[in-house]
Amino acid sequence: MAASGVLAVRELRFWLTDYRRTWRGTIYSSVINPMLYLGAMGVGLGTLVDKHGTAHLGGVSYLTFLAPGLLAAAAMQSGIGQCSYPILGSVKWNRNYQAAAASPLRPGDIFHGHQLFVTMRLLMNCGIFLAVMAAFGAVRSPAVIFALPAAMLTGLAFAAPVEAWAITQNSDRGFSVVFRFVMIPLFLFSGTFFPVTQLPAWLRPVAYATPLWHGVALCRGISLGTLTVGDAFLHTGYLVVVTVAGLVVGQRTYRRRLHA
Repeated sequence: MAASGVLAVRELRFWLTDYRRTWRGTIYSSVINPMLYLGAMGVGLGTLVDKHGTAHLGGVSYLTFLAPGLLAAAAMQSGIGQCSYPILGSVKWNRNYQAAAASPLRPGDIFHGHQLFVTMRLLMNCGIFLAVMAAFGAVRSPAVIFALPAAMLTGLAFAAPVEAWAITQNSDRGFSVVFRFVMIPLFLFSGTFFPVTQLPAWLRPVAYATPLWHGVALCRGISLGTLTVGDAFLHTGYLVVVTVAGLVVGQRTYRRRLHA
């Protein structure tokens, strides 16, 4: 078990080396993107929303309501983005995975090493988003720092299953389906921009069953100080189960694709 951890760290070092050469290209998604969203939606649209009252938002401004939801949604986008094209590129175009599989690294080590890198990226991106939230005045108390691990868990709940599936793909056609018909609808209808209770009654159970709704509810509850112990266990447990399931399936799909 210890040896497996060491080998996974070696794979992590490869991704870190690659990231040191390409990190400048991530500035937009990591820094500018949250600033634009919070500025346009939280401040711009929020001014109009707040004029009509904030009772339906729990008595807080729209910016304060929106920011933790966007934090969870950004974690989802980051998790999916890090575990789609980079995986196909490593196995088909750059063939980095074939080179790693020819070394002492096992398929499981390669998978876990990349998941460690994704966890690090989520920590960075979500930490930057929290800093931007604070700069926009969307933070109510220091307890919002606990929304950081909640957002990271939300990202992993998408990253692990998507990576387990991405390693099985031979083209990028399936990714456009995921982006258009999974990520975007979840982004719009999982409570990020408005309470799920405003959806039609028949659609609410669908929203409640999605990982993003649990991530949004968890981050928002922590940020606003409204999270109960029961809700914390429910949302966290759901996200942990989805993440673990993705990790278990990922070990199998990696072994099937890379086993020599």
